[in-house]
Amino acid sequence: MKQEAKAAAGGPATLWDRTRQLASREILDTALRLFTEQGYDETTIAQIAREAGVSQRTLFRYFGTKEELLGGDQERFGRVLTETVGGQPAGTGAWEALRAGVAAVLALHESREDALERFRLLHRTASLRAGWLEKRLRFQEDLLPLVEARMDGVRDSSDPGARAVVAAAFACLDAATTTWVAGDGEGDLMDLYDRSVAAVRGRP
Repeated sequence: MKQEAKAAAGGPATLWDRTRQLASREILDTALRLFTEQGYDETTIAQIAREAGVSQRTLFRYFGTKEELLGGDQERFGRVLTETVGGQPAGTGAWEALRAGVAAVLALHESREDALERFRLLHRTASLRAGWLEKRLRFQEDLLPLVEARMDGVRDSSDPGARAVVAAAFACLDAATTTWVAGDGEGDLMDLYDRSVAAVRGRP
């Protein structure tokens, strides 16, 4: 979005930028409410547009797919994840770098309530879950060279060590979010992630 480009460049947001941001937020809030009330698969783009007070053409100018109305721009999540992991100081271990990436991605949610509703829908909707798993495999491939560079004894991509660590980190995130949703948002999500990692690594 232009808003993001201006923010990245350090320039002030214009009235047009702020209007677009408010419209985008209204569409997202409407979509999340309808998904929660009647289900993701049962909610149509036409219904979201109508209740948000915009045309379908306008809605698609903000969001390219229905999936983006729930998870946001998942390509952006992937960029934040890889940039954060890759941007950690030299000497940061693989697990610590991956933790920083997970924390940065979770921080993209507007609020705790927003994150809970989105994870709840993700875990309970088969079509969304399948789409997330597909993207997750691509994110894992993008992370591989970054993690390999932070692991002692890993020679090249033929060594399964880095792949195993990346896959385990995503599995720990799954365990944390599933537990968090089952507990109706009880506790801290990053604490649950840390406890999952500790269990995998055999640490108390």
